[in-house]
Order: sequence, then structure tokens, then C-alpha cells
Amino acid sequence: MAAAALVLLLAGCGPADSGSSPKDQDTKMNMQEAADRADAILDGTFAAIKPAVQWTPTYTVPAECYVDRDRTVMTIISEQRRAAFLGVVERYWKSKGYELVDVSANGLAANFKTEDGFQLQVLIGAHGQAHFSVTTPCVEKSEVSAPSSPPAGPDYSQQEVPAPNVHSDFWSSSDPIPSSSPSGT
Repeated sequence: MAAAALVLLLAGCGPADSGSSPKDQDTKMNMQEAADRADAILDGTFAAIKPAVQWTPTYTVPAECYVDRDRTVMTIISEQRRAAFLGVVERYWKSKGYELVDVSANGLAANFKTEDGFQLQVLIGAHGQAHFSVTTPCVEKSEVSAPSSPPAGPDYSQQEVPAPNVHSDFWSSSDPIPSSSPSGT
């Protein structure tokens, strides 16, 4: 819960234009369609992370005219691998044309924005636990169903999410990632 609050503090409490009403927006989708797009953004992001990590959905927060979709990584990201993990996410998001908005002073959180106004956040919190959030732009109000993507690992969406508890030979390793060097032979 503290990590979710930290994400909200880093990212703000909603979209930058959350004071706008749906009537003020050029809405081409409703909240369910926007939530589906947020899920697709998260699905693509997790597909780009190699080796794969285990994650669970955490929050779906429908508000007046926007939706937050959140996922928490259950794989332990060691201190030595955190920059590499965030680098994978950043390179993927930039390859999709998403704009870097802000990086935290400690380098453990980044905010991006899509061309169509979706806000993306990634944060490495306590114990090397990564948290992802996608906030939709203000769209037409509608009902919002739970995410359709099954979790990669146990589903903690209906309970308090524990500290990361999945070991990865790569992401949890305390060995620094070796730098690439040209072959001399």
C-alpha cells in the first residue's frame, strides 16, 4: 500500500488534465476501451522484459473520467540489476514513441506519456519490488471490468501484496551485469 501511495505522489493523483470533464475532452473511447488500451500497454511492456518476471494485478481505479491500471512485480529485482530493469522498460517505451516526462532523483522511478495522453509510471520500491501504473486520459464514463490478462504467477489482486518473493537467476542476482567488450580473438 505504501508503494502505491508513493507512485501516486510521484505521478500525481491522476491525469494532468483531471480537472477537465469528459465534455471538454475529444473522447473517442469510453473508460472500458481506455482500460483495455492500458492493459495492452502493460502486456506489451511485460512481454518486452527478458527474462520474464512474475507479476500480479494490484489496482484498477476508475475515477470520474479516467482509469488507473496497476501491476506489481513479484520477482525480486536486486540492487545490482535495478538500473538494467528500468533500462529495458525505458528502451521499450521509447521504441513505442512514448515521451519521457520525468525521472526521480534517485533514478528508481520514471514517468512517460503516450501520444494519446496515457500516463505510464514505473517505480522500484522496497525490497526491489517494481510497480507499474498506467493512467488513462479523461474519456467517456462507462463501467470498467477487471483486467482480462491473467497474472504471471499468483494472483494477489484481492489481498495485500507481499514483498517480492520470486527468485530469478538473472533479475535477483547480486552480480553486476558484465559490460560488453569486443572480442579480441
